[in-house]
Amino acid sequence: MPLIRETIITTTDADGRPHVAPMGVTIEPDRDGERMVLAPFRPSRTLDNLLARRCAVVNHTDDVRVFAGCISGRRRDWPTVPAERVDAPRLAGCLAHEEVAVTEVLDDPLRPRFLCRTVHTAAHADFHGFNRAQAAVIEAAILASRLHMLPANKIVQEIDYLSIAIGKTAGPQELEAWGWLMDHIAAHRAGENP
Repeated sequence: MPLIRETIITTTDADGRPHVAPMGVTIEPDRDGERMVLAPFRPSRTLDNLLARRCAVVNHTDDVRVFAGCISGRRRDWPTVPAERVDAPRLAGCLAHEEVAVTEVLDDPLRPRFLCRTVHTAAHADFHGFNRAQAAVIEAAILASRLHMLPANKIVQEIDYLSIAIGKTAGPQELEAWGWLMDHIAAHRAGENP
């Protein structure tokens, strides 16, 4: 079974504008050790940018507001700075990042797979561990990204369970992120389709 890391992908469009998006990155064994596989859904700006620029930055962050802000649409303007070796930015506030170059594209009508090799890595800040609320926000963000695919009762059940961790361990950032996601889910259920 492949390992999937929940990360923030940053890419650049054909006009040089940065794009920030959450994505589960698959780590697969290959003959040189490991490779990353990015599999954005069709249609998406990340997909278009990967096809245009053939590179990305995989950002590792413990600020779950980035996941929630992008998914809910509440905030997408996260500060970025230029990467070292690829034509894509990195998150200014990430703990670490990996710059990747696309080596192969496996086409698919739903989710093309971009096989990538790492060309540069860097650490920027210490990692102090996750709390349960951070994991709950990431799980809720994944649910919120699939509102059109999942039954409403499954979403309600999952959110009820995840809210336990929020109530017990959330700090201000996790509470803000959780609120964005709950507003997004409520708007969807009300038929507002945010």
